[in-house]
Amino acid sequence: MKFLFMHRNFPAQFRHLLKHYTSDPNNEVVFLTAREEGQIQGVKKAVYKLSRDPNPNIHQYLKFYEESILHGQAAAGVALKLRQQGFIPDVIYGHTWGPTLFMKEVFPESPLLCYFEWFYNAENSDVDFPKGKQLTVDTKSRLRIKNSHLLVDLYTCDKGISPTFWQLKQFPKEFQKKISVIHDGVDVDYYTADPHDKLVIPELNLDLSDKKEIITYVGRGMEEYRGFPEFMKSVEIIQKRRPEAHVVIVGQDRVCYGRKLPEGQSFKQKMLEEVDLDLSRVHFTGLLGPEYYRKVLRNSSAHIYLTYPFVLSWSLMESLAAECLVIASDTPPVKEVIQDGINGLLVDFYSPELIADRVDEVFANPEKMNLIRKRAREKIVKTYALKDLLPRHVAIIDDLAKNKSSKK
Repeated sequence: MKFLFMHRNFPAQFRHLLKHYTSDPNNEVVFLTAREEGQIQGVKKAVYKLSRDPNPNIHQYLKFYEESILHGQAAAGVALKLRQQGFIPDVIYGHTWGPTLFMKEVFPESPLLCYFEWFYNAENSDVDFPKGKQLTVDTKSRLRIKNSHLLVDLYTCDKGISPTFWQLKQFPKEFQKKISVIHDGVDVDYYTADPHDKLVIPELNLDLSDKKEIITYVGRGMEEYRGFPEFMKSVEIIQKRRPEAHVVIVGQDRVCYGRKLPEGQSFKQKMLEEVDLDLSRVHFTGLLGPEYYRKVLRNSSAHIYLTYPFVLSWSLMESLAAECLVIASDTPPVKEVIQDGINGLLVDFYSPELIADRVDEVFANPEKMNLIRKRAREKIVKTYALKDLLPRHVAIIDDLAKNKSSKK
């Protein structure tokens, strides 16, 4: 069988599927991407390059659409070369971020499976979540056009996948029947609790092996969408209340989602200027490899996860699998995974004081919290385990491939 995976990044959501399909030597697996870095044994990378940057003078509504088209056009050019070399995929599976746009033009006979992560809405979603924010007609109009490339993929694809029911509900009702909800899955055999795996990272000169109170926070970046400002304000309160508490922050000083500050400024810099912290008890690790990242989770006394109503982070699921006591924002899709007081603690996104209160609650009720930790892992093992969800993913892909074969 021949499989074509597509994403601007590599390997993104498809790592485990790539491992599955490359385990069979009879399969040919190609990954079409804009990212040159990274290799996976058995996967042939086909890298595309944009012909140009988006036109800075284009209508502001069309900037993201043009960027997506440029990715789609570049990906289609490389895909056409693959076809000329005799590669015609039995299934195409791609993330709807531009590259998939013109695959049906290159491979009309190949089923197209799309990974639908997010559809923008002006109401009851991420854009209107900030307190006091009033959306103008201009903003609403821009958001409508920002979905243009997604509407093309929704129309063109044979089937779609979305990771949570909340994310599915963001898409137009008339297209939801084409989309199945299957989370990417968590490796519950890797993300486990282990009290003997002490938090020591020699490269960072970090040794918290003798600390009793470790508050953790994980994000790809440091941004408003993941509640970084609110978290830092809560750290100020937590430190004043708990003089022995250490805080470990995993992630880069950048913005992955949402608003950026003016050039040369970052939310990390901004918050360090605004809050009064004992920096000897705050540890910024940057991005960590899997082993050190797992150490952070395993040593967490309380893990804080905040998010706008938006795409759900892998880190939340991994922290629950590792039996972290998660204090999370009372926002969708978090509430799809966490029940307050059952397998985690929920809190108002915009209340640093209440976040600190829940941290105090964790340390005041160790027996109750141990039960919540166990239930946190049970939830992930029961509902989000990779070993259960990967076969469901594979079944959809293989079914599309069989349908193609039956039409030959």
